[in-house]
Amino acid sequence: MTKKNETKTSLATRVGKLQTGLRKRYPTGSQKLTFRGAQIVISVDDAIAKLQAVADNRAAVTAAKAEAAAKIDAENTALKDLLTFVRALVAFIRFTFGDDPTALDDFGVAPLKARTPLTAEQKAVAAAKRQATREARGEVGAKKRQAIKGNVTAQLVVTPETPAAPATPSAAAKG
Repeated sequence: MTKKNETKTSLATRVGKLQTGLRKRYPTGSQKLTFRGAQIVISVDDAIAKLQAVADNRAAVTAAKAEAAAKIDAENTALKDLLTFVRALVAFIRFTFGDDPTALDDFGVAPLKARTPLTAEQKAVAAAKRQATREARGEVGAKKRQAIKGNVTAQLVVTPETPAAPATPSAAAKG
């Protein structure tokens, strides 16, 4: 009977022990074993062969996992250099063909997205943050400056410019 939380590896170990026990206690391989209420009648040699199939399958899986792990390690080792090459090749293609979407599509390279310009409010907030950082840092060394950040909460309030009132003729000009 298999145990509830038994792993495949522990099952293979247990199967090995079952084989050893069968060989020791039933030295005649042709002897018949009857169990499960006479539902199963099998020779000792056939039972050992079935158990060996379990052990062989586990060994094959373990070997395949080891081989796969070795291939993954080899891939990961080579990947750094290959990624560097791929990035350089894509940069070359972008340099050669510029923003021509047809040419870039032939290589499976997407055109670079245009940079979104900052809004006036974003520019004003960035300028306020830069100024606050400069004031917070003061005159200190380069390493100390890197640790200091200015703290500002800025909101830009933009008032729309109203057009000048139309000139009305003055009373002096009328008369």
